[in-house]
Amino acid sequence: MWSRITYTLRETWASFKRNVTLTAAAIITSAVSLLIFGATMLMREGFDNLLVTWEDDVEMIVYVNAGTTDEQRSVIDDALASNEGVTVRSFRYCDAECSLGEAEQVLAGRPDVLAQLNLDNIPSQYKVIPTEATDVNTLRDLQADLRGRENVRSVDLAEDQLDLIGKLKNFFGLYTLLLSISLLVAAVLLIWNTIRTAMFARRREIEVMKAVGATDWFIRVPFMLEGLVQGMIGGLGACGALWFINERWTAGVRDFPLNSGFVSMVVTDGFLYQRMGILMGIGALVGAIGSGIAVSRFLDV
Repeated sequence: MWSRITYTLRETWASFKRNVTLTAAAIITSAVSLLIFGATMLMREGFDNLLVTWEDDVEMIVYVNAGTTDEQRSVIDDALASNEGVTVRSFRYCDAECSLGEAEQVLAGRPDVLAQLNLDNIPSQYKVIPTEATDVNTLRDLQADLRGRENVRSVDLAEDQLDLIGKLKNFFGLYTLLLSISLLVAAVLLIWNTIRTAMFARRREIEVMKAVGATDWFIRVPFMLEGLVQGMIGGLGACGALWFINERWTAGVRDFPLNSGFVSMVVTDGFLYQRMGILMGIGALVGAIGSGIAVSRFLDV
């Protein structure tokens, strides 16, 4: 058993050295394609973080001063309720605990600011969903009315930001995904061509091995392992590059203004490492597919 393992590893390494140029091209192509795919997943998650404040058709947020009592909030409740069915379709209150949980996602890129927030000083908020017939000017009138209410800290409108963010998310997500898929196909073809070249260079050895009774799988395994390793090395390179890019982005975002929106586009909570595991799996799969097709197609055993 051990002799077979050492033989497989030795032959795989020998094949790597025989096709250095093709092997390097296959690894680089798979790494770049996986990096773009990983960056696409991070980008979409970042846009989702950016939209978390305005999800579920919310187009107005009324921020209430920290420490405001339920009795003091009744004035705001009455103002929103009086417009319900006309301007306001529905509204819900997000208390301090709810707002703090949202801030942990929205302000992930500014841990210094997040560290200063707690249940005692964070503003609570009302999430307002307008009726379908409500236009921007009507919402602005309601915004002006609510701003004049006691204990109202500020009132924000979504306006055109949601459409812009949504379009950017779909545009970048679609085209980067298509590009990464195209490069993954190219990586499969390169690995396929690498294995084919390796088998052609060793055709005499393969004939001798068959003549002395070597089984089909004994001959195939080193070639399949070579493709698998190429894909995994590409995946490992993509993971390293993705980690570096994310670290630099996270560090750079801290210098952006809080109202720029970019502070929300930071991926946290292990999302990066989960996606890195996916990239390694896809890299291995790409290598296995490329080498498997080549072995089945060109190795006449």
